Amino acid sequence: MHQFTFSAIGTIHSCYKEKFGIPRQPRLENEAITELVLLAPYNRLEALREIEQFSHIWLIFIFNQTQSKVWKPLVRPPRLGGNQRIGVFASRSTFRPNPIGLSAVELIKINPSEDKVSLLLRGCDLVDGTPVIDIKPYIPYSDAIPDANAGFATTPPAIRYKVNFTSEAIEQYLQLETNLNQQKNLPPVDLKKLIIQILQLDPRPSYQQQSGDRVYAMRLYNIDLRWKYHSSEEILVLELGSCK
Repeated sequence: MHQFTFSAIGTIHSCYKEKFGIPRQPRLENEAITELVLLAPYNRLEALREIEQFSHIWLIFIFNQTQSKVWKPLVRPPRLGGNQRIGVFASRSTFRPNPIGLSAVELIKINPSEDKVSLLLRGCDLVDGTPVIDIKPYIPYSDAIPDANAGFATTPPAIRYKVNFTSEAIEQYLQLETNLNQQKNLPPVDLKKLIIQILQLDPRPSYQQQSGDRVYAMRLYNIDLRWKYHSSEEILVLELGSCK
């Protein structure tokens, strides 16, 4: 069996601090800004020359939080309700023989500074700290196939929920958004819009698709976001606390 060794060329800095809550595909939300910080010796501007001619790029990365897991030939895609088994090679499961992922994302700009060279991206579905092993330009005439058969994933995930906020959560997101947007060299973030886009996708496992009093939580930036499924059509954001 052939063995290969890869080195990370960069590291993802994103608002997603844990796996739960991350959109299951790229570009399902378009508000969060992700930074890909290049590592030496790849952090040279000449390695990025002309990349800004492309509006989108491919990221090839490592599923570093699942790479120690044993792969299985059959998986249960969330898109099929978590009940139907299909072959791992007919899925985008993170539990693969080799933990390699591929995402097409929007390139905003090159973001050089005194101590680093990075790319600002939009539409990423990657957890903070993900190692990236390559970047390639997205070329529409070759990479987009409008009449391709998409199997069981022919349409984007359905939006099933209206997202509302408690009065406490509204006050909290306004203050937290102000703090987030004081960061230098980064575009502003509409925190409310980002939260709505994430929760409308319903990040729960398929076997937990019921309404009730259970409170769900995810870490977004340094925020402890908590919500519950108020009804079969409504999500209620309860609070946005600071992570300790």
